[in-house]
Amino acid sequence: MADLPELKHMVMSFRVSELQVLLGYAGRNKTGRKTDLMGRALQLLQKGCSVPIQIKIRELYKRKPTAPKPGEDGSINFKSEGPWFSGPMDYSNRMHHDPAPHSSSLGMLPVHPDVKLKHLPFYDCVAELMKPTSLVPRGSSKFQENHYSFHLTPQQAQDIAMSRDFRPGARCEYTTQIQLRFCLLEISCEQDDHFPPSICVRVNGKMAPLPNPIPTNKPGVEPKRPGRPVDITPLCRLSPTLPNQIEVSWAADFGRGFCIAIFLVKKLTSDTLLGRLKQFGNRHADHTRALIKEKLAHDPDSEIATTCLRVSLTCPLGKMRMTIPTRASTCTHLQCFDGSTYLMMNEKKSTWMCPVCDKPAPFHRLFIDGYFVEILQETSDMNEIQFHEDGTWSPLKTSKEHHVISCSPAAHKSSHKESRSSSSSASGPAPKKPKMEVIDLTISSDEDSDTESECDSPQPMSSNAFGDVISLDSPTPAPSSASTSCDSPMVASPSSNSNSSSSSSSSSSSSSSTPKQPSSPQKSQAGTPNPLAVESYVSCGSPNLVDDNFYEEDSMDYET
Repeated sequence: MADLPELKHMVMSFRVSELQVLLGYAGRNKTGRKTDLMGRALQLLQKGCSVPIQIKIRELYKRKPTAPKPGEDGSINFKSEGPWFSGPMDYSNRMHHDPAPHSSSLGMLPVHPDVKLKHLPFYDCVAELMKPTSLVPRGSSKFQENHYSFHLTPQQAQDIAMSRDFRPGARCEYTTQIQLRFCLLEISCEQDDHFPPSICVRVNGKMAPLPNPIPTNKPGVEPKRPGRPVDITPLCRLSPTLPNQIEVSWAADFGRGFCIAIFLVKKLTSDTLLGRLKQFGNRHADHTRALIKEKLAHDPDSEIATTCLRVSLTCPLGKMRMTIPTRASTCTHLQCFDGSTYLMMNEKKSTWMCPVCDKPAPFHRLFIDGYFVEILQETSDMNEIQFHEDGTWSPLKTSKEHHVISCSPAAHKSSHKESRSSSSSASGPAPKKPKMEVIDLTISSDEDSDTESECDSPQPMSSNAFGDVISLDSPTPAPSSASTSCDSPMVASPSSNSNSSSSSSSSSSSSSSTPKQPSSPQKSQAGTPNPLAVESYVSCGSPNLVDDNFYEEDSMDYET
């Protein structure tokens, strides 16, 4: 190899970042100190360097920054280099500028590394407006700044302008978008979206909205932004004649490199992805049966054998019965989840993690289980099933729960009363009306002692269904006419204690032996109570002078 000394000289001048990129491209270990990295890189040359490795070494050597000429400062006017980073109209723009000022700085221009970004399921790539371009630090300053520009074709500008959704209730977003993405400068595999530290993006002089940083409690650690694409369509000029300028500033990380890329994409919905998932077709039921037999196969070396597998027909995400049983081909479990719910949740926030095993479940790895589809069609009211060793299934019967309803105290009291009444009816005749206490408020406090000893008349009976009710009569003076016509014992004055005592005993005995029927003048012809009867009832405190209907109405009024 005639070029071996030259390639060795190039490798010896590499920094750590170039050595890591070279070793990663060759599939070697890229961790360790610079001396270790340099030794591994030189071993690639000693064992016979392949043509792709030689091309990569020359590419890394060309993109190395060169020292400025004597008499020139290290500052670079990046704004004048904008057309050099343009996409489709690169050569047409270069013709309108004098290339002489840039001839000495060709080595400092970013190159387009062979970096591939991961495909986003909710976006279809229509065109590549700017290829992945590396963010190369210029000089020793921590904060760097680069400028880029790109153009749109007439058809692209028209497609973007016509894709805006103006339907009622819509957000007036563009379904065809200009998408800005950042990633690490790694060519070993497809890269996820990754923002450089302290990133700031301006599109045509306006600040582009970036995802909010995730806060951290670690001191001295800068918050990291979640990796996702940035929609810059509202900030761009939808014109084929005007360029779109992008200004990127970031904090240089000399241990890692970053790339920027711009794509024209078409945004999709979860319904569109669900239709594509159905187009893939269902996985045959025999595949799932074979997997069940494999899991339930008896192991002679194991003392514990699994005879059945319990599986739920409820989606772990939506907690509802599955309609489209889905799982990823990378998952080892049999439990499925609802595909429609899974896609809708990832449309709001893309995580693409299996809700059962919490492992990555990307869209291109999803499939619909045909065996579960058959089970869901045959069962309409079952939520759980179990698989057997032969691959068959059976519904899992759940034990019914017995709910004990405790009775309220009122109901318990009423039932207790009913039991007492039934026992009393069996032993003897039950009273027709419950007893009710009546307190006469016409008696003064100093006559209470005399009244208790003198008033021994039986308590009046009431047909009220509310139980024991104490009726409070309003104090009214007892007229002499009412007191003489009353059959119940009257309250006597202190001067006639002896006479009243004898009269009360005789009247009580006569009233208990022969109850007196209510007289006809107690109610008028119109149905209103007789005033004389009401006055007699108040003065005497006994309901025997009025009929039952009047007494019930009067007691209800006093209760209210």
